Amino acid sequence: MDASLTEERAQQVSEILRGGVDPHVHSGPSIAPRAIDHLELARQLSAAGFVAAVTKDHDYSGVVATEMIRKHYPELTTKVYSSVVLNNVVGGLNPYAVEHTAALGGKIVWLPTLAAENHLTWEKSSGWQHPAATQKMRHATAVPLLDANGKLRSELLDILDVIASTGMALASGHIHVSETKVVFAEARRRGIERLILTHPEDIVGASLDDAREIADMGAYVEHSLAFFLDGSKFQTRTREEFKAHIDVVGTERTILCSDLGQVGTFSPLDGFRRGVTTCLDLGYSAPEIHRMVATNAANVLGLAS
Repeated sequence: MDASLTEERAQQVSEILRGGVDPHVHSGPSIAPRAIDHLELARQLSAAGFVAAVTKDHDYSGVVATEMIRKHYPELTTKVYSSVVLNNVVGGLNPYAVEHTAALGGKIVWLPTLAAENHLTWEKSSGWQHPAATQKMRHATAVPLLDANGKLRSELLDILDVIASTGMALASGHIHVSETKVVFAEARRRGIERLILTHPEDIVGASLDDAREIADMGAYVEHSLAFFLDGSKFQTRTREEFKAHIDVVGTERTILCSDLGQVGTFSPLDGFRRGVTTCLDLGYSAPEIHRMVATNAANVLGLAS
């Protein structure tokens, strides 16, 4: 490809990303190695014209840091929000942690990830381990969602009510897709409007039909670019699988996130640029791609005007 076409494509990618939202990014500080912190993320995404990002750490809610960035760096046009993941460090299914996150502007509540029973089963078969687990903290223990009678635990029902009353989004995390269907159905009954199926392509055991079924419940299906990009150290899927995942629910229900920020791979912004380029190569139009990298995430986070 000649230089003029390369420059033209780069400009097209930049225009598509203006107004972008990354709803799932692993900036630091963290006990796991991170290549970028929350403030650096805000600066880089502001320069690229993003409107928002949501930081995710498996072990803590980052709302204090993001509140300070918004206060002390008002010139940064990307508003950085945070979230809470219902893992061991916050006490698992802890409604107090969810209320605190909401009170300081948090946008997403993630069901268990590293402490999901499904994740711990997957971890044994995959050989993956939290990069800092053995050096800095004890290994995760399961946070079950069901009680002894097979019903959703009362603490989880309390959390769903908090989410419904505060307008935050509920993301499925690393629980099994079969559990996601049960929790999301109850979430709908309790008035939760914003639902996100987390990376069906990895860990959670979801098929294309599962993704379609959950999208039909009103959820957005979020795909981690880290799993699809050529050259990513986390790549587990092909471009053809990427397209199949998008097409099964349509661009109207698809969200693309970076799921990046780790040491040794693309930056979140570079991941988005590569992701948009991949989408163009796969034949998606600029408006369709913008919907997946901006509009849909803004909608599910309650940022759309």
